[in-house]
Amino acid sequence: MQFYEKVSQYITDHSLFQKEDRLLVALSGGADSVALLRVLHAGGWSVQAAHCNFHLRGEESDRDEEFVRSLCQELGIVLHVTHFDTRDWASRKHLSIEMAARELRYAWFEELCTEHALQYVAVAHHQDDSVETVLLNLIRGTGIDGLRGIRPKNGRVVRPLLGVNRTEVLAYLDALKQPYVTDSTNLTDEYTRNKIRLTLLPLLEEVNPSVRKSISAMTDHLSDVAEVYEAAMLQAVQRVTAADGSEVLIERLLEEIAPKAILFKIFHPLGFTASQLDAIYTSLFGESGKRFFSRDWEVLKDRKRLLIRSREKTSPTQSREKSVPMVNTLQYLPEETTCLNVTTGKLCFRVTAFTEDFDIRKSQNVASLDADKVSLPLVVRCVQTGDAFVPFGMKGRKLVSDYMTDRKFSRFRKEQQLVVCDDSGRIVWLVGERSDERFRLKKGETRQVLEIEWIENKE
Repeated sequence: MQFYEKVSQYITDHSLFQKEDRLLVALSGGADSVALLRVLHAGGWSVQAAHCNFHLRGEESDRDEEFVRSLCQELGIVLHVTHFDTRDWASRKHLSIEMAARELRYAWFEELCTEHALQYVAVAHHQDDSVETVLLNLIRGTGIDGLRGIRPKNGRVVRPLLGVNRTEVLAYLDALKQPYVTDSTNLTDEYTRNKIRLTLLPLLEEVNPSVRKSISAMTDHLSDVAEVYEAAMLQAVQRVTAADGSEVLIERLLEEIAPKAILFKIFHPLGFTASQLDAIYTSLFGESGKRFFSRDWEVLKDRKRLLIRSREKTSPTQSREKSVPMVNTLQYLPEETTCLNVTTGKLCFRVTAFTEDFDIRKSQNVASLDADKVSLPLVVRCVQTGDAFVPFGMKGRKLVSDYMTDRKFSRFRKEQQLVVCDDSGRIVWLVGERSDERFRLKKGETRQVLEIEWIENKE
């Protein structure tokens, strides 16, 4: 089968795109991307090209740009070109050069698609690239997904050349007498992938000359297996996690056939490494309090649960201490509600007269206090070491930390717990839990009621 027929068949078999779709071809000027552009153009697909000058190889980078400009002009194809200061971006974002280049180019491709009404971005990964990816993932440690190789389609990114190998790509270009440029870094083993391409694969071919075909066949088989695996894993994850995904129920997890595999499925996408996942699994059988961190997420072993939260949400208040926007004395407050926003929700304050028919709202999220016993200004803050109050219905003082322990608060919840204090430092309300007995309403004594309502964000 000829090169064009193989590519066309692959596009059809994997439903990559339709004839009427408009495509953006990522064009570096190398053999693979030039072959992709030529075969799609020859097949009558509507294509535009995009070239990124990353300024990483000096004169070579400028040579590549001049080549793709000339090629697209010759073929009558619209070309978009952009320039990136890749090293500066990598430094500012704390990324490797490779990851920075990837981030920059795909963000730009997305902008071009939106601006020019293009449906898909076609990139030139071929069969050999997929084999290298499998080996790279295997070396780093991976699950079944990593052994499937490069996928034909991921969102609007499509890979029409995955059905052909590098030898076929070069033969196609040779038949067209089509020149291309060569990235000199691809001829060295400076990068990990090139070490696999230039060193590891030749060694494997000494053992099995058909190792590339064998690995490709394995990835096809695993793609089918993975469909079954993914469906089973999704069901297992749903069985062991809370509805909002914020916690893993340890007892349920350990009842599953493969708890470590389920942990991998849950936590690997959150950036936890294989060694961290082993440590998380070991923590299931130990005491509470162990914490694990990826770049963006935190996991806490808390009794019979693994609690999960974003590291961007570790502080519930906009500042550790903030005054409520009230005047000094309650009698001057307007009767309409006054609210204070914090990161996880808002506290709303209202003062009303205490009459015989006053309806005390029976909710943990509402505190009804004797307004005249509260000294202003009020302060909302997180719980601090040594905080104590007189829980409603009790006579003696109790440390807030002891109260939270008795209520079996998780470590995360303890850190996020808010209190409302008056100007004398007394806690008037442990938000969402209990008000202080010293501020309770009393018939014949209370004249005004300070109502405070906690409204939690549902995001």
